[in-house]
Amino acid sequence: MKAKYENKTMVQAHVFISGYVQGVNFRYFVKSNAAKLGLTGWVCNTEDGGVEAVFCGDKTKIEEIIALCRQGPMLAEVKQFGFEWETPEVFEEFSIR
Repeated sequence: MKAKYENKTMVQAHVFISGYVQGVNFRYFVKSNAAKLGLTGWVCNTEDGGVEAVFCGDKTKIEEIIALCRQGPMLAEVKQFGFEWETPEVFEEFSIR
């Protein structure tokens, strides 16, 4: 469930990751760390073998998860990484799609 978020201190980032990132628990790594940081949003595998995620919350916390995603879990090999800031939405939790 999502809706416009009115709190000006909240931000949202849309992240795109490629490399050896599927089959190495990347989505669970992201979900676990997002929960620890108090972020909402989602993460999913993409058809082209990458991972895509949306993080909503405090900008400092999002910057932390971005740094973690650039590294990935132990078996991952991130080759390309990109993100863009977006208008925040409200997500009830952080989910794997």
